[in-house]
This record gives sequence, structure tokens and C-alpha cells, in this order.
Amino acid sequence: MKKFLLILALAACVFGLTACGSEEKWPENFPYSEAQIEEIVSTVFGALDESAAYGTVEEDVQQLEAMKAGTGDMLLECMSIWQGAAEEIGSYKGVVPGSITCKGTEEAFTVSCVIQGSERNADVDLYYIDEYLNVTILPTTMMISPQYTLGEQMEKAALNTLLGMGTVFCVLIIIMLVIMALGIIPKLEAASKAQKAGGQISEKAVDNTIAQIIENEELSDDTELVAVIAAAIAASQGAASTDGFVVRSIRRANTNKWQRA
Repeated sequence: MKKFLLILALAACVFGLTACGSEEKWPENFPYSEAQIEEIVSTVFGALDESAAYGTVEEDVQQLEAMKAGTGDMLLECMSIWQGAAEEIGSYKGVVPGSITCKGTEEAFTVSCVIQGSERNADVDLYYIDEYLNVTILPTTMMISPQYTLGEQMEKAALNTLLGMGTVFCVLIIIMLVIMALGIIPKLEAASKAQKAGGQISEKAVDNTIAQIIENEELSDDTELVAVIAAAIAASQGAASTDGFVVRSIRRANTNKWQRA
């Protein structure tokens, strides 16, 4: 909390000063000197580091919001970026001397510098808008890029390559499985249709068998009837057997001779 009170106090005095001169790496007619900007960014980094260490973010946000709406959101965004980078760079040690550059205008400018960390250094860009400069020297947002050694960069590149190739192979395997499935599905459908057709054939065979049994039974009944009729005809003709008679067909007579008899 004390660090952010210091920030608010410095906002009025530091940005109220004007630069005594300009350098090549400084914007033309820029009102702040390199020393002023270095003091600003050092205070910002120190305040963020202390607030993250002691967990006073909520209290600091309330203080800033009381001064001007939106400054609390600036602190939350900067704190989130700082905490994410702290895992890579370690604890804050200071700004590398002579690394500060600035570009833009008084209304909106970007400060770039290199900070020292216990684990590794990092390149930092801080973005400022004139609307908030009279309230707080916190940037509206910032970007922190840790500096990795050549070995670490090679390791990350190898991991990224393996991840990319692994993803590609996984996608290819999935596509291959889909293509194989497209070839298997028609076969399964054909087998299912063949099974259904076989069931229908079995049902037809059963129906045919039943029909044949019924037809045979009808034929056997007709054979008995034919034998009786042939015997009657032979008796009426005085024949001793039915060998000489052949019954071609049996039809119902339309006359009523039997009724007359």
C-alpha cells in the first residue's frame, strides 16, 4: 500500500517536470527525460513486486478507483501480467542501466526497457495514455518477454516441433480411422441385408414346405376318393377289378339325379 501511495505522490511531481534536453532515442519535443522515465518504471516495478508479495492488490485497487475510474482495472491487468512473468524471471532486481527507450507523443507513448530478475532478464514495454498521467504512473497495460538462453530457445523449439508433429500425426491417424470406418460400414450394411434376406428365404422355404404338405394331404384324399369311385364304376359295369378304369378328373355334376332316385 505504501508503494502505491508513493506512486500517486510521484505522479504529480514527476510528470509535472519537463525534460532539460532530448536524445536520439527519445521522441522529439518529449517533455520527460530518461532519468524521469527510469525513476517512474523502477517505482512501478517495485510497487507491483511488493503488492504481489504482500497481497495488498484489492486495497490498492480501491485507492486507485477512488482517484479515477479505470485506474483500478489498470492495476489488475498489470498485476496479472507481472505475476505471470514472475514465474519465469523470478524476483525483481532492478532496471538494466541504459536500456530505457521511449517512442510516441506526450498524449500516448511507449516505454521500453530491460529488467533484471533472479532467474533471467526480461524485455518490458509499458503503454501510457496522457488521460491517466496526472493520477498514477501505472501504465494502461504492459508486455513482459523473458530473455531465454540459446539452449532454452532450442529446447522450446524442439518441444514445439514435437508438439506440432504429434498433433499432425494424431490428426492423420484419426483421418485414417475414419477412412477405414467408411470402408467397413458398407460391408456391415451388406452383411445385415444378407442376414435379413436369409431370414426371408428361410420363411419362404417354411411356407413352401407347409404348402407342399397341405398339397400332399389333399392329393392323398383325392386318391382315396378316386379309388372309391373307380370301384363303384367297376361294380356297376360288372367288372371284377378296376384295372381297366382310369379317372382323369372329378367334377361335381350339375344334375339332381340322385335326388330323383
